[in-house]
Amino acid sequence: MHKNAQHSAQHIPTQPWLHDREVIVSAPAQLWSNGDGLIDGEGVSGFYVGDTRMISAVSVVVNGVEPQMVRHSVQQSNSSSNVYLARNITGSTVDPMFRIDECREIGDGLLTLEYRLRNGLQRSTHLVFELHICIDNTDMQSIKGGVARMSETSQTLHIAVGDSACDVNSDAGALRISASPDAEVRGEGLECSFIWDIDIPPSSQTTLQCSAHARSPRRVVVPARGKASWHDALISTWDSRLDAWVSRSLQDLEALRMSIPELPDDEFLAAGAPWFFTLFGRDSLWAARFMLPITNIPALGTLRTLAHFQAEASDSSTNAEPGKIPHELRAQAMEYAGAFAEHHLDLPPLYYGTVDATALWVILFAELVDSHIAKSEVEALLPHMERALEWIRDFGDADGDGFLEYVDTSGHGLANQGWKDSGDSVRWRDGSIAKGPIALCEVQGYAYQAAMDGARMLDAFGRKGGDQWRSWASKLKERFNAQFWISDESGRYPAIALDGDKRPVDSLTSNIGHLLGTGIIDGDGVDAIASRLMSPELNSGYGIRTLSSQSGGYWPLSYHCGSVWAHDTAIAMLGLYQEGRAKQARIIGEELIKAAEQFDYQMPELYSGDAAPNLVPYPAACHPQAWSAASSIAVYKVFQDNRS
Repeated sequence: MHKNAQHSAQHIPTQPWLHDREVIVSAPAQLWSNGDGLIDGEGVSGFYVGDTRMISAVSVVVNGVEPQMVRHSVQQSNSSSNVYLARNITGSTVDPMFRIDECREIGDGLLTLEYRLRNGLQRSTHLVFELHICIDNTDMQSIKGGVARMSETSQTLHIAVGDSACDVNSDAGALRISASPDAEVRGEGLECSFIWDIDIPPSSQTTLQCSAHARSPRRVVVPARGKASWHDALISTWDSRLDAWVSRSLQDLEALRMSIPELPDDEFLAAGAPWFFTLFGRDSLWAARFMLPITNIPALGTLRTLAHFQAEASDSSTNAEPGKIPHELRAQAMEYAGAFAEHHLDLPPLYYGTVDATALWVILFAELVDSHIAKSEVEALLPHMERALEWIRDFGDADGDGFLEYVDTSGHGLANQGWKDSGDSVRWRDGSIAKGPIALCEVQGYAYQAAMDGARMLDAFGRKGGDQWRSWASKLKERFNAQFWISDESGRYPAIALDGDKRPVDSLTSNIGHLLGTGIIDGDGVDAIASRLMSPELNSGYGIRTLSSQSGGYWPLSYHCGSVWAHDTAIAMLGLYQEGRAKQARIIGEELIKAAEQFDYQMPELYSGDAAPNLVPYPAACHPQAWSAASSIAVYKVFQDNRS
């Protein structure tokens, strides 16, 4: 490449890739490193609290030379261990006789670094050990968009060096980095260095420590209290692969537990690291729902937390409407930057741009009641359920045609507001983009199930309105089956959506799997959907493709138009099982287990839709991710129930 062309290409913002990066997590903190364990400030590398990167790089120098890392290992979801060898210390011997064992651990806004210096030589060793830490103050969206904005960072940071500590203050909060009291502290620019001048006796060791503690005045999420309700759970099956997937998932899910300061005892699961490390209505609800076979604690906490933010009034700038459940919660507005700047998204801190979270809230509430929680807990949430149902009827159907639809009226919100929320996710079969307002097929199924479940809850607790909601649901079901079904050369299937002109958008998608188990499908529709889900055009052998391989716009590494998402596939699997198609459900469950095995049992957000055995990582996929991890429990349920 020509030198000038290469220089120019380096300035094109690109989203950092994650597939070869390691992470340790303890919500709301996360530490990202390269696959070899180094934290070098490139891409997503660094220590984050909430939506701010506080530290971008960490490096070690021994007697003027960086030691070589020879081993990197994630021990638990929140800790890792590394081994460095300092070859410049050992002299002429070919054996590596001086090593540094590093332990990294994160907690509530806290990063702890411990270095055990081990001298295997038969002589005393003098050394100068330096720990260099690069301070940062970059917002998450700038990093996601591939723009560091370091000039802005340097202007907003105030760094003060004192005895054994470095204090950093910025608009994002305060960061105090402290070390063992015998360390000399130096500061230059955005780098803070801790230096130890020490002697280590023959065949001896010494330990050095450093910790970085972040405090933010605008924290909207905090760690959940205590241990997870599943902390000591021992889930064993006849399949060692499923055991490994469940075990890893439960560790990751424990690390993703969060609460809000107003409700510290009510936990929910953060959607995923690094970009969605907060409360997401849809994601947190599905993850908690998947977890119900082993615990209802996240379900109750998620319902309460989302009820706390349930909208009271209409606000076009946030997409809020009375009774609506929010989409996401942030500490500040999220303005998309860099690689995503052309999307013109600027989301408020509390954003309601979701068409499905409100119905999913009602469904999870009913399933939680079925798990036999205390009556007092139910009665406290019943008014929120009634308001959610009213939103479905009065606001979800914005144009009065009898279907729930969405359209962004703000000009800076999400163009698509179902779970496939990228701008190109709702396509015609020829690949062209459908124009809104969009009425998604699965949202009608959610609304039907919510109305029926809501009616059942009203009856059970002596409240009025059950018959009205059953009547409303019956009419929705009739309209749905009359207008959403279309056909091609292989038979019938539901369209992904109705467009703004009420035409069925004719692409074949994984959305149809979400209809199973909701009760909205008439006649032989379940068989037709099951057949399509198992067909080669949707089923990759590692799960269900988001878009048929025969559709225009299909690409196996497209975010929503050909990739496979574990949670999406798990929803279809559960739907098949609930509809009495246990054999097909088990086939899909086995496909997910095979995919998990490919990722060392930490299932990512999504992966390619290539036909098995040619699975390819989606390089920007989040991990760990709540509904991907919780999908293991859905598979466990289907397999265990089928054995009993």
